[in-house]
Amino acid sequence: MADPSFRRERRRAAAAVALLLFAYFLVPVEPDPNGLRLALRSAGTLVLVVVVAFLVTGQVRRQLAATQPTGEAQTRALIRLAVALIAGLLVFALADYVVANTRPGEFIGLRTRIDALYFALATLTTVGYGDVTAEGQIARVVVCAQMVFSIGVIATGASIVVKQMTQRPRPDRR
Repeated sequence: MADPSFRRERRRAAAAVALLLFAYFLVPVEPDPNGLRLALRSAGTLVLVVVVAFLVTGQVRRQLAATQPTGEAQTRALIRLAVALIAGLLVFALADYVVANTRPGEFIGLRTRIDALYFALATLTTVGYGDVTAEGQIARVVVCAQMVFSIGVIATGASIVVKQMTQRPRPDRR
């Protein structure tokens, strides 16, 4: 039977993901004619991207340094990594949406937050259906950063999560 603290960790992770999704869909991103507010929001977004990149990269480094799964501590770290990976995806989806919303013509086919999430996930998974495209230079810079981050950090982290979770013996579910 799973340790109560482990169940608590899973509930916290589910709550964190729900909070991330809540924030993603509700954070205000309307264009702002006030230059100072726009600069502060842009700086805040950049800080958020850097913080998420730092957290995901740190979790990936810790997982790569771990040689063998060590029970529930390892699983807790994997849960945190999975939450951080979702945060990374949502940050890029929000960045895509902000660019599309503030600079019409930068993205073709990206009009809603669902479109942005869909595009970020399609970019992450390298599926690229072609229905949403980065046309403008700013959009292409954002997508280039997203692709590098996706390949270098998110893909590595996701592969670690899958590898570690498939190699672990499953706890009894009584």
